[in-house]
Order: sequence, then structure tokens, then C-alpha cells
Amino acid sequence: MNKTEAEFSNLVKAFRKRHIGKGPREIRTTFCKNWAICEMEGHLSPVEKFIASASDGKHALRTARTEMIKEMYRTNRPVEMEELLGAQFLDLFLDIDLDKDVGMSIFVFDQDIQKKFSSS
Repeated sequence: MNKTEAEFSNLVKAFRKRHIGKGPREIRTTFCKNWAICEMEGHLSPVEKFIASASDGKHALRTARTEMIKEMYRTNRPVEMEELLGAQFLDLFLDIDLDKDVGMSIFVFDQDIQKKFSSS
């Protein structure tokens, strides 16, 4: 992870903490073409882990941790991320494995950020 990828990881954590009260414990970001791919661990609070132990709760929690977070980025443009990258945020794809408490977010931008911030 280069310096800009590390800074992006910190912005993702801060954004989520500001808007949902808790960010992931650990984030590793990799730039690939116009994508910022974030591998995340440690999303769930103790209450969410309890909710996820029931099948009904698992479905509700997965929806909250995917669809609601996508909507959060639609309604609260990630301006700090755009400023860091000098690129416009276009879309977000994400998923979470509740049993392992790991997730993946793919942020889509309007420019090739891999080329722009390549360390080679």
C-alpha cells in the first residue's frame, strides 16, 4: 500500500465513523485502474454480532451494511476522497461476510487513479 492508498484508507475509516458511528478496525486499499479497492476487517459492534447470530438478524444486518452504506455515500458525497485523488466519485460496490466480519468496498472514480498514484 503506497502513501496515497494509506491516506485513502484513513479517509474511508473517518467517513464511516462520522456517518455511522464506527469504522472498520483495519482497512487495506489498493488502486486498480479507476477503482479504489478496500479490504476491511472489524466492522461489527458487539450488538451487531449478537444480531448476526440469528438468521433473521443476519439478513437485516447485511442489508444495513450494504444498501444503507451505499445510500450514505450517495447522499453524503465523499468530498475528502475526491480532493485527495483529484477525481470524481461515481459509484460504490460493497459486500460483507458477517460470519468472518470482513468486507470489501470498491469505490469507482472517473479517472485512472492507479496510473495517477503508481509508486513505480
